Amino acid sequence: MAHNERSEHVTTTTHTGGAGMGVLIGLLIAAVAILAFFVFGGTDLVGGSSDGGDVTISIEGAGEAVEGAAAAIEEGAESVGTAVQE
Repeated sequence: MAHNERSEHVTTTTHTGGAGMGVLIGLLIAAVAILAFFVFGGTDLVGGSSDGGDVTISIEGAGEAVEGAAAAIEEGAESVGTAVQE
């Protein structure tokens, strides 16, 4: 007589999504980015000047060179104007 054994195995697996951890990491990255923006000079929220940040640059010893350049440009413009009129 043949003896038939029958066994049944049931395996249950539960997978949880990592969405909660992803959201947490995303919020931490956003917080660090916002903090870095303000720390490294994003906008000046406390005091400071709001006049548009005018900058004045002066070069010492360039007076003669600038005067010569202005005269050369003026002469060039006059010669172009004369050539156009002819």
